Amino acid sequence: MLIDLIAPNLTILFCGINPGLKSSLDGHHFSGRSNRFWKVLHQAGFTPHEIAPVNDKTIVDFGYGLTTAVARATSRADELTKEEFTNSMEVFKTKMNLFRPKYIAFLGKPAYASFSNKKEILWGAQAESFCGARVWVLPNPSGLNRGFTLDDLIKYYKELHQAVSVGH
Repeated sequence: MLIDLIAPNLTILFCGINPGLKSSLDGHHFSGRSNRFWKVLHQAGFTPHEIAPVNDKTIVDFGYGLTTAVARATSRADELTKEEFTNSMEVFKTKMNLFRPKYIAFLGKPAYASFSNKKEILWGAQAESFCGARVWVLPNPSGLNRGFTLDDLIKYYKELHQAVSVGH
């Protein structure tokens, strides 16, 4: 089972769609060998070194946290139903209101699309806040997301890092 890595008043709470099977089994976020999250996070400037999945808890030391929109683990995020997103929204909102991160970074469009009821979502900063947090939508770092190269991911994540650094 995968537990949230979260604390009050984080700078950014990164929100994955749902746990992968390996991450759920290991109990560590983004532990699948093909997942690029930790590499991208480091190369985009968020951390001074690449965090190993077994050390995922240390992300909180940098002012960041990890959660998922839906708790059920799957091999592919497209296995989730619309009802699972709908049913998880109140729990997610409660978590956001309790911990009050400054930014929520949704990793992929599905969760934010469901939670916001928006049909058209562009990558990057969103005009609306969510539970008082600024919202960014970033490409999912899953190795199954072949539409984005490592360099593409780093570019998008770096935009968030730069915006947070200057307070936008």
